[in-house]
Amino acid sequence: MSTARTIERQREGAEIYRGEEICRKMSMELLEKVHLPRGLLLLPDLEEVGYKQSTGFVWLKQKKRADHYFREIRHLVSYAPEVTAFVENRRMKKIAGVKTKEMLIWVTLSDMYIEDPASGKITFKTPAGLSRSYPVSAFEPEQAEEEAEKNEKEQQQTN
Repeated sequence: MSTARTIERQREGAEIYRGEEICRKMSMELLEKVHLPRGLLLLPDLEEVGYKQSTGFVWLKQKKRADHYFREIRHLVSYAPEVTAFVENRRMKKIAGVKTKEMLIWVTLSDMYIEDPASGKITFKTPAGLSRSYPVSAFEPEQAEEEAEKNEKEQQQTN
């Protein structure tokens, strides 16, 4: 079965939200609900957010690809126009549409999780099994929102 058909089947019976303001709110609430930092997915022009509670499938659609630089960890992350994943407590797996720049190459991320909340670390994993951990504080919404605003202004100046 194709990936597109699988995604369409997952969308059946899901909660779907449209509009930038409600989508931003719902994406943060979802991250909070599964105990992940609310600043992980600050996408600037969200058009649609969907969540199927029975399977944990979630998707976020935005107008165009967006890049975000997380200063605290010194990494550029790219979010495709559509990001999909399966969420559960302290974990996002089978992620599609998120890449990070390592040295000179873009690396796809497939999983992110907080193994031990007491450690204060979140781990990001690639499909090849490589992983890196960073402080959860680097993805808190206040700091991430400030960075998103700065990134948006810089992108507007270059256009």
